[in-house]
Amino acid sequence: MIKPKQHMRGVIQGLLIVLTFICLRDVLGAPPTMSKPIMRRLNRVEYERTIRDLLGIEIDVQELLPSDSSANGFDNNADALHTSSFLMERYLEAADIALNLAIANRPQPPLIQKRIRFHDERVVKVATEKVFRSLDDSLVMFSSSQWNAVVSSQFYPPDRGRYRFRISARGFQSNGKPVTFRVDAGPMLMGTKNHLVGYFDVAPDKSTVIEFVDHLEARSSFRVLPHGLANAQTVNKIGADVYDGPGLAVEWVEIEGPLHDAWPPECHRRIFGDLAQEPAPIRDFRNRVEVASKDPLSDARTILRNFARRAYRRAVTERDVEPLVSLFRQKHEGTNGEEKGSFEQSIRVALKAALVSSDFLFRYESADKLNDYSLASRLSYFLWSTMPDDELLQLAEQGRLNQHGELRKQVERMLKSPKAAAFTENFVGQWLGLRDIDFTEPDRRLYPEFDDLLKAAMVRESHLFFEELLKSNLSVTNVVASDFTMLNERLAQHYGVPGVEGHAFRKVKLPPDSHRGGIMTMASVLKVTANGTNTSPVVRGAWVLDRVLGMPLEPPPPGVPAVEPDIRGATTIREQLAKHRQIESCAACHVEIDPPGFALESFDVIGGWRDYYRSVGNGKPVTIDGKRMPYLQGKSVDPSDVLPDGRKFRDIDELKQLLLTDKEQIVRAFATRLLTYSLGRSPEPAVRSEIDSLVKATADRNYGLRSVLNAVIESEAFRGQRN
Repeated sequence: MIKPKQHMRGVIQGLLIVLTFICLRDVLGAPPTMSKPIMRRLNRVEYERTIRDLLGIEIDVQELLPSDSSANGFDNNADALHTSSFLMERYLEAADIALNLAIANRPQPPLIQKRIRFHDERVVKVATEKVFRSLDDSLVMFSSSQWNAVVSSQFYPPDRGRYRFRISARGFQSNGKPVTFRVDAGPMLMGTKNHLVGYFDVAPDKSTVIEFVDHLEARSSFRVLPHGLANAQTVNKIGADVYDGPGLAVEWVEIEGPLHDAWPPECHRRIFGDLAQEPAPIRDFRNRVEVASKDPLSDARTILRNFARRAYRRAVTERDVEPLVSLFRQKHEGTNGEEKGSFEQSIRVALKAALVSSDFLFRYESADKLNDYSLASRLSYFLWSTMPDDELLQLAEQGRLNQHGELRKQVERMLKSPKAAAFTENFVGQWLGLRDIDFTEPDRRLYPEFDDLLKAAMVRESHLFFEELLKSNLSVTNVVASDFTMLNERLAQHYGVPGVEGHAFRKVKLPPDSHRGGIMTMASVLKVTANGTNTSPVVRGAWVLDRVLGMPLEPPPPGVPAVEPDIRGATTIREQLAKHRQIESCAACHVEIDPPGFALESFDVIGGWRDYYRSVGNGKPVTIDGKRMPYLQGKSVDPSDVLPDGRKFRDIDELKQLLLTDKEQIVRAFATRLLTYSLGRSPEPAVRSEIDSLVKATADRNYGLRSVLNAVIESEAFRGQRN
């Protein structure tokens, strides 16, 4: 009798053989009259989103897969997406997880409907600090300290799925101002990864019901934490029963789920359709069921053909389907000495083979000309970071996608879809470096005002700003200077912009003296171009040249020491760089790098405006609202400099105006970034003239961002007319 581990090892070996065969067939088997296809592996984000859309499941497998490398600024670049045996093992594991989630082997889980009052939570009853006040209708939370968050012990669902939450709360003693709180969800155990559901506002002295639906894993819970209230020590010293500061009064929380429109769920029916299920009990799982078939081979062929068409993102032939059917037959009939498998078990083997095949894991693009299927995938992974939907696939099957006007129509449809959020998240996140927002943590001595709400608002501003340019077709030159941005109250306070209240973001016209506007002066960009304690004109200057002006620099000569700003306050970074620029091998590059970097010295590590550096060693004491700050006022900031062509500027505002004298350079740099991201490789030299042409072609539309995007998509380079 074959042991389970031996059987599994045999299955894995068989899958790897099938994968190797398919790869060799497709790469080496092209007719001699055709160029070999270009293959690019799906990166982690694309893989996870494709699995989700293919199977209709909520799944997080990015942590299971190794990190992707980047090339030309993006992690979807073909040159950086390598494959290894370790990665293939991870794909096998991910395929098992995905199929286990998609296939329903149990009856529909019971619906939980529960109302919770925070008075009864264990964390409230055993609290050592007096930061809660119990009222007849609510529990008031006065502290924003992390350890005083209320984690629900009354909600511990046994089943994963979507749950609807309704939270009734109000601001308490908040002087007519709304109170903000955050909700986190997840396992809530030490060392586990929870996720932020969101920040919410409630009205002062008036019940507000917050409603949202969130996906939870089994045995998860949630927690509520107010924002911007007193620390625990302040409240505890006075006593919550008599404390007269603002608080959050939580009246009740209602929870309903897991939510299912039908059973078996849609993800199960995507694979098996309406095939019936029969009891298939096993030890410790007596109510288990499996899909059964009266005509196994015919049903298997239908299932695998439909699945392969969507998984491979193209029409499939018998040549594509037959290896999968063969795997099904071998398992179902118990050939090669294996134990016979049930219909569902045998289908799982074939589905798993499809999910680790090169046709699923890789995108194929002819080096000569894109066919409609490849164009559909290129467009879908560009704007959605996932597989084409049914409409795109149908157009590709009909050969209509490349017809006049159809491509533009599909772009407009896709940009209106919620899936387009992936374009903002992945393109903008890498173009501006926003993925590194957590790479450093600001020093609490120097930047005590930094908090998680501000960090979340920083990134949200950048995303919403880009989406506003795209939606309204505003000029790409707004990335350098704009008269508006997207703000909520927390970020507006940070920027010193008055009149913005509440957590909700809105488009705000900037005061003339705000020094904001454009991506260079956004707090998110300023944070990711600094470390936790200080700023560097070299880092920020190089960022501006590369991301805004399209002038990437060569790495510095070997052996040249980095310049580290002095947070003790004895010298300024300008004084240190003056010595550094005396090195002959450094001077030529620093003439270009340093000017935009010096202009941005008016902004600190967290993107706040400054006239003076903050110091922990030398300087004057600083007092704000009667409170002594843990840092000192250091030397003054000098943001002036001279561009390589001799033009002088006094500050960031004047630098922006100088950069805007060459609008084409700004738009060309952006268009090149777009094309690089969309192609998954750096445009070849022959394409550079086409980029220049599309930039000039959008001038009469004021270089609108949507116009530039459409011009890129309709270019010969994108459509595969010339590669």
